[in-house]
Amino acid sequence: MSSLSPFSLDMSYSNAFSPDYKTARNRFRAAALALGCGLEAYSIEETGPDGEELTIDVAILGNPKAQKVVVVSSGLHGVEGFFGSAVQCALMEERLKNWKPPGDLALLLLHALNPYGFAWLRRWNEDNVDLNRNFLLPGEEYRGSPQMYGDLNAFFNPTSPPSRFEPFLLKAIALIFRYGINSLTKTLPVGQYDFPQGLFFGGHAPAKTYRILDANLSRWMGEAKDVIHIDLHTGLGQKATYKLFIEDPPESKSTQWLTEKFGANYIEPYQTRKVAYKFRGGLGNWCQAKLPQSNYKYLTAEFGTYSVIQVVEALRAENRAHFFAPANHPCREWTSQRLKEVFVPGDKVWRDTVVAQGLDLVERAIASL
Repeated sequence: MSSLSPFSLDMSYSNAFSPDYKTARNRFRAAALALGCGLEAYSIEETGPDGEELTIDVAILGNPKAQKVVVVSSGLHGVEGFFGSAVQCALMEERLKNWKPPGDLALLLLHALNPYGFAWLRRWNEDNVDLNRNFLLPGEEYRGSPQMYGDLNAFFNPTSPPSRFEPFLLKAIALIFRYGINSLTKTLPVGQYDFPQGLFFGGHAPAKTYRILDANLSRWMGEAKDVIHIDLHTGLGQKATYKLFIEDPPESKSTQWLTEKFGANYIEPYQTRKVAYKFRGGLGNWCQAKLPQSNYKYLTAEFGTYSVIQVVEALRAENRAHFFAPANHPCREWTSQRLKEVFVPGDKVWRDTVVAQGLDLVERAIASL
């Protein structure tokens, strides 16, 4: 087997970022074709700002009947796809140039799982759905919300266009004093199914992305017995660092194995997180349930950008502009650009660092199998 091309944390990877979804998609597909990957595209039947078709693109490298598969997915949360796509493109353009996967291993790259949010600079999809709250398991219902969500909805989802001068921080501090930070973290981000224009809305039915994965995931995986799935995200954690969130208990054999392969400083079981909240409809649990015959290890790779307060402020402002501002209102532009910045900082040092970290993470996954 040829080894992956060498790289250094000192190399520059900021040029792996694309300026928009259309460029990112074309770059991903060109890199996949250059490597000889199997390439598929699935339209979500929506268009982007330039009228371009929006698709989930899939690249498969290696034996389709491999017993071991490494999955790298990007853009489940739309605008976060700028980072995930950069890692995938740098991986194919630089790291895999001389690599020949062994016969028992395959690499599956899922590009832009939420192409609408990627193209239109939203975290949510075309129906305002948070796709990482949409993958409910059989028997679960698309309804219900955390007990306090209704009380907080008026603050987090005002029915008016946003202003640059709103004292959000002061209002947020007052809210924290009133309800407590633990109550807020166990209410807002866990997902809700009753407020379609609200933040972290999980939908009323399986979204198009859900249906595309449901129809194809088993075929893509083939006969895989061992799977490591890295789902790339941004916006949570210390800037330019990352954590790997897992749902396994801290003392389980799976957690011990993952800690050995990826490092104790990176693996974080749900129960040990400083800001811990349990949510419904996550892609990871759904994938594991979909392929019970596989040893399916799912890692939510969160790369830090800005503070939680800044991220929530940007999400709140963009959502208000999307629903309650006229089409030509200037707030639509600045809220979209702010949202992009808090999830994909333009700082070159951040971009170089996180792509290098992402490539190292994928290499560790490949080596572990």
